[in-house]
Amino acid sequence: MPEPAVPPTPPVPLTALLAREDLALRQIAGPPAEDVVVHWVHTSEMADPYPYLLGGELLLTAGVHIPPGAGPEISYFDDYVSRIVAAGGAALGFGVAPVHDTVPEALVAACASHGLPLLEVPPRTTFSGVARAVWQLMARARLAELRHVTDAQQGLATAASRPDPVPSVLRQLAQRLGGWAVLYGPEGTEIAGAGREPGDGARGALTRLAQVVRPADGPGERPAPASATDSVAGLHLAAYGLGAGHGFVLGVAAPQRTAGDHTVASVAAVLLSLLTGEQQSGTGAARSSALVRMLLGVSPEEVAPLLGEGPWVVVRARPDGDGAPDPVAASALGAALGSALVDPAGDVVRVLVPADRAPGAPLPGWTLGVSAAVAPEDWPMADTQAARALAQARATRAPLLRHGARPALADLVPPGEAAAHARALLAPVTAHPALTETLRTWLSLHGSWDRTAVALSVHRNTVRQRITRCAALLATDLDDPDVRMELWFALRHI
Repeated sequence: MPEPAVPPTPPVPLTALLAREDLALRQIAGPPAEDVVVHWVHTSEMADPYPYLLGGELLLTAGVHIPPGAGPEISYFDDYVSRIVAAGGAALGFGVAPVHDTVPEALVAACASHGLPLLEVPPRTTFSGVARAVWQLMARARLAELRHVTDAQQGLATAASRPDPVPSVLRQLAQRLGGWAVLYGPEGTEIAGAGREPGDGARGALTRLAQVVRPADGPGERPAPASATDSVAGLHLAAYGLGAGHGFVLGVAAPQRTAGDHTVASVAAVLLSLLTGEQQSGTGAARSSALVRMLLGVSPEEVAPLLGEGPWVVVRARPDGDGAPDPVAASALGAALGSALVDPAGDVVRVLVPADRAPGAPLPGWTLGVSAAVAPEDWPMADTQAARALAQARATRAPLLRHGARPALADLVPPGEAAAHARALLAPVTAHPALTETLRTWLSLHGSWDRTAVALSVHRNTVRQRITRCAALLATDLDDPDVRMELWFALRHI
């Protein structure tokens, strides 16, 4: 039997067609309708419809082709039904008017023998009405599928923008499919999973299926397929190779596979490919070369051309909520900023970004501090600017804060003289970095104890103790605005 050349439209369950009261169809032979789907409708009065069928049809006939006197003892009906089955027909609908008053008993027996569902089409129901009902049911199923896919795409995209994008995408995918979603690493180990975990048998089968789509290591090996499917213990299994080429695989196990599920899983695979893959704002080889040269003593400004055109900004980011960002979340942040130069350091992620890609709007789930645009030789200064901007952003609960460099009165003093004055004035506290940074943050936040505590991640009492200590060492009144102004001027030059 040839494989049915079914169209790319959702099939119609035969039960849905039988449930239409306006059609009044009745099944009189063949297997239960619950296991039968219809892909299209075809009307034919040919004695041998085989050449005109593609498979999956509900074939409609009024019996014009039945020769006079054909009865149970004649093999006509058996040959006719066997040809329909051989062509992959889904079901046979027999109209009892205008040629025949009833469905021939021999046809009923033949359909029962060959396992072909036989429907009786009443006189008031036209064949075009049956075809129209099938197209209507297909259109409704297609609309439901598109809504399912669209809603899932939006949910997956939102999940990918969270600080924990990979677990969020897997959770969203598992929820949409009603099963389990898992990400396998290049070595075949489970990195993250979400949803209802399957039994050991299905879990092992899914792990083996993931090997089928993982890229081959050796030269000349046959390319791995993009996806693979299997069924184990009543579960539908699917594995998708992620396109970054690093050996990551998405696995899915679900109790059923509805229309659109493959599209939803493919969307998740694309998002996970972006989240797990190395971003190509500069080639990996160029970045490696830049790193090696710096380790061997070359200055940043000499290796900067390998990384792209300047100037640059430093972005410091901290995820909202508790916990430190994992490397995948940091990579996703770099992808959102258009840079692969990412450094996840503790609870803060630092990203070196070309100035023309500096974030213009907040990123959901992150608090950002952005430096001024600088040349490569000023990267350390930009990192300090980004750190201060991030601290102030967190203290003021702003999702994004940029370092605001603009001409001021302080620019009227020569830098050398300003630095000498700052060192002399602040000498009593500069030996204690914690005191210096606390004083700087406290002054930048207008003397707010609470916001300074948030910015420095310390208790407000600690802030009070440090500021009191600074006042004592400097032998000055920090409530005096003139004193505060002078200290702020000095702090900008150390």
